[in-house]
Amino acid sequence: MSSTEQRSVALVTLGCTRNEVDSEELAGRLAAEGWLLVDDADDADVAVVNTCGFVEQAKKDSIDVLLEASARKGHSKTQKVVAVGCLAERYGKQLAAELPEADAVLGFDSYADMSSHLRAILDGNAPESHTPGDRRRLLPLSPVQRQAGSVGVALPGHGGPSGPAVPTAAAVPSQDGTSPEQVAPSEPVDVTIEGPVPASGPRVIRARLDGRPWAPLKIASGCDRRCAFCAIPSFRGAFVSRRPMDIVAEARWLGERGVKELFLVSENSTSYGKDLGDIGLLEKLLPELTAVPGIERVRVSYLQPAEIRPDLLDAMASIPGVVPYFDISFQHASATLLRSMRRFGGREAFLGLIDEVRARAPKAGIRSNVIVGFPGETEADLDELEAFLVAARLDVVGVFGYSDEDGTEAETYGDKLPEHVVAERVSRFTALIEELNLQRAEERIGETVDVLVESVPSGDLGDGDDDEPMVVGRAVHQGPDVDGVTLLAPEDWPGLAVGDIVHAVVVATEGIDLVAEPA
Repeated sequence: MSSTEQRSVALVTLGCTRNEVDSEELAGRLAAEGWLLVDDADDADVAVVNTCGFVEQAKKDSIDVLLEASARKGHSKTQKVVAVGCLAERYGKQLAAELPEADAVLGFDSYADMSSHLRAILDGNAPESHTPGDRRRLLPLSPVQRQAGSVGVALPGHGGPSGPAVPTAAAVPSQDGTSPEQVAPSEPVDVTIEGPVPASGPRVIRARLDGRPWAPLKIASGCDRRCAFCAIPSFRGAFVSRRPMDIVAEARWLGERGVKELFLVSENSTSYGKDLGDIGLLEKLLPELTAVPGIERVRVSYLQPAEIRPDLLDAMASIPGVVPYFDISFQHASATLLRSMRRFGGREAFLGLIDEVRARAPKAGIRSNVIVGFPGETEADLDELEAFLVAARLDVVGVFGYSDEDGTEAETYGDKLPEHVVAERVSRFTALIEELNLQRAEERIGETVDVLVESVPSGDLGDGDDDEPMVVGRAVHQGPDVDGVTLLAPEDWPGLAVGDIVHAVVVATEGIDLVAEPA
């Protein structure tokens, strides 16, 4: 194959919505360099797997996908398989040594020149595997010095600083509404330069990898918190905010491509602006985003309870277009155990925060995650957690069982609980939370909701029997992918299209999913 012949790449994305943004930035960079983006890894010269390194199960899933893709070499067009993302950044050469099936393991610093790296790999000249290190050391300790100090530091999903513009990859239309979790574009991408390239100003380096009516939009990277159980800051680095002009420019770009809902993502959205000299900057950014043409809803994710300010609650509850949705990372409710986790708060403080949210937005959606089985956790701690969950009436709660993460403080703790005890506690609280979430969904019967349509049945809708496919959407209190959906009978909504927003009333539930009819 000649160096000038167009080569193809498939991006396989695992993990969280932040990884989805990173993949779309990589897709934009590669498309701008002449690569053909394809859906199926079997149809690509090289498969790039954007891995997750969050918890043990996510690591295993990432390795399984890499092995599966590597096994297809020789049985498909795929010649090479490359690991990128959090697992690659976190383990680098160790991963390469233990997984020789992968043809290269590249860290975040490789993203800006990914095209050259992939061409070299296809030509048999793979770059040396990434050498991992603590990325917190790449930036100044003082947050206010980081914007200047971040020049030259890779911040995936930030699209690079404002400066000379680059060609922008065109949007990729969805063909089947498939979830992007392990998907690349449904069709090859035509790269276009939309108008003259400006000499300076915000630039968007991104290609849409799906046709969903919502899109994640990264507002910051990294985290300055030192939770004892979490390794994310070590491989994602210290907290850095994206500049508002870059965020708004990308929001406009998304709005022009049919996106109706922006899902603001980061490792800690409540810290946004602290390194820009304005801790209240998120409250000022939100109305700018809701004013972007085409954007109907803005959703904020990942709020740290210790950093939530009344002004932020006021803004999220009152700015038109910002949905009353509060993704709050409680993690536990025992004050004693939270201190051991290097976190703050407790049952009463958290219930007080929830009361403040509901005083401003009585129908707000509130979701969280909790960890059970942390070292030293007692039955008294579990009683505190159970009492909190029963009183809190949260819409959705994810349950994680504690496991040691390399390099974390908790890895050094004594009082570790046996694996079977952790598993029993996960099972116990999963059952409790499932029942509580079902009750919370039933409380919403009779509510009027605005539903963003995400998929519509195609073809003959039949006679309206119960087994007929439903229109699927999300009400404002339902976040993407993991918070349940709202189901609409297609015969009640003729002519609906993906991206429409309809006014409905909840009449029933199916698990945590809602069933709604025209209001």
